[in-house]
Formats: sequence, C-alpha cells, structure tokens
Amino acid sequence: MKVAFDARKTRIEIIPLIDVIFLLLVFFIYAMISMTVHHGLPVDIPISDKAPLEVGKLPSITVEKDGTLFLEGEKIALKYLGRSVSLRLTDAADKGVMLFAHRDVPYHIIFDVMEEITLSGIRNISLQARPEGSR
Repeated sequence: MKVAFDARKTRIEIIPLIDVIFLLLVFFIYAMISMTVHHGLPVDIPISDKAPLEVGKLPSITVEKDGTLFLEGEKIALKYLGRSVSLRLTDAADKGVMLFAHRDVPYHIIFDVMEEITLSGIRNISLQARPEGSR
C-alpha cells in the first residue's frame, strides 16, 4: 500500500514576517522618542553629584558667560524676560522655568534674572546642574 505524498513545496510566509518587523520598528521608534532629554543651549553648567536633569515642558532660560540671555534658544533682553516667560506658561500647573547658567556667570546677573522671573509671578525656578562624571 502506497501512502499518498503531497508534492507541494514549502513556503515561507512573508506577511507574518512583515508584521513582526513593523512591530519591532514601532518599538524602537517609541524607545528613541522616550530617550530624548531637554537641554538648554550648550553652556558649561556647574557639576553636582545629586543633580538629576529636570525633564518636562518647562521653558528654558540660558545665561551665557557674558550675561547674554536666551529664552528657548532665542536671544532676549532682561526687561522682556518675565513677560515672555509668563506668556509661554498659560497652564497654572506648569508655573516654572529651567535656568541654565554658565558656571562663571556673576551672582548678580543670576539674581537679576531670578528676580525678573519672580516679579512676573513665577515661583518655581529650577537651577540646572550637570550630573557628576558627564561632559
């Protein structure tokens, strides 16, 4: 007695393979998006061993070594800083800013910037520092 043998060639199914590849692609895209960290302009900020980088949707203010101010990367004068920041913060829950200042900026300049921010009604000012060992 002979057993009937089906002589079809074996095939690799492409559709499930494409599904798996797209799922991997979506996973890696979401992983890359979640790894983004907000940084201000490149400034030599102080080092701290207990300073996690604040991440969020707060506006960033950068003070260069010569005292030049930047709000979200755009140059701005000190007298317009408070109003510009308060216009960007419409949600009451997000009343705060991140302040990146060069490590050699004189104290009085940082004080003037913080005073201008607090006069505009913003009480949460996060002074940013670079974690120890990072460059």
